[in-house]
Parts: sequence; structure tokens; C-alpha cells
Amino acid sequence: MQVLQVQLEVGPDPAEVGRARRWARSRLAGSGIGVDEPLAETLILLISELVTNAVVHTGCPAVLRMLFGGPGVRVEVADASDRAPARRQAAGDDTGGRGLELVDGLADRWGWQREGAGKRIWCEVDRAQQVAAGERAPDGAPEIHTSGREPRVYL
Repeated sequence: MQVLQVQLEVGPDPAEVGRARRWARSRLAGSGIGVDEPLAETLILLISELVTNAVVHTGCPAVLRMLFGGPGVRVEVADASDRAPARRQAAGDDTGGRGLELVDGLADRWGWQREGAGKRIWCEVDRAQQVAAGERAPDGAPEIHTSGREPRVYL
């Protein structure tokens, strides 16, 4: 199986998030995923959240990677900060604190790992139609989402 990997260096500036989204849209279109397809919209939102987390919470440059091949698309954001990603509990009026919850809800799998002096956070979205949380997969099997530590099953 052939895997295509593309990457973009992102500076430690929140304005870079928009540039990363535009870059990702063009790469998705080049891979045969239409920019108006639900898969593309999901991937752009995931990229936006992961890049935002990297530039806002670490203040470090980052590298955005997209890997195309097999049943899905993998998105990775690597940065030089050794701070582990942390879920926050956002209150109703908070303008932040929902990023990893969105990633958990939208990605089929996600996690993070140490990489050199920094870390890499990743998520994967399957090309097949996604089943919304709380529904059963067409064959009746539960959909399993994995995080950095343990699988979660939605029935």
C-alpha cells in the first residue's frame, strides 16, 4: 500500500492556523477528497484544533503532516514542547477549552506520543461513512475510539 505524506511548517503565531487550513484544503483536493465533502470538513476542523493547540498552548513552531493511504487520513502535529496535551473542562461561556473534546468526538482514533524533546499528537479519520456517537455501526458492532491510553466504546 502506498502512503502519501505531505507536511507544512507552522510558525508560533495564531495567524498560522488559517494558513494551515488553506494549505490542508488544497492538499485534500489534490488527494481526491472534495473540499465540500463531510470528510474534508471534519479533517479541516481537526487540523484547525490541533494546530491551534500547538501554537497557542506551546508558543513553539510546529509541523503539520497529513498522511493519505489505506482506509483513512492521518493528521499529525508535532511541536518542540514537552508539555503533554491536557483536556480542559470549558464552562458555557468560555471561548476555549474544547479542542481535545472536539478531536475526541470527530476522530475515529487519536492520541499523542513523545517525539525527541517534544511531542506529536495525531488523529485518524476513516474514509468510510462515520457513525455518530451513540449509534451502532451498520453491522451492529460498537464503534471503538482510541485515545492515548485506553479504548472507548460507543454503543
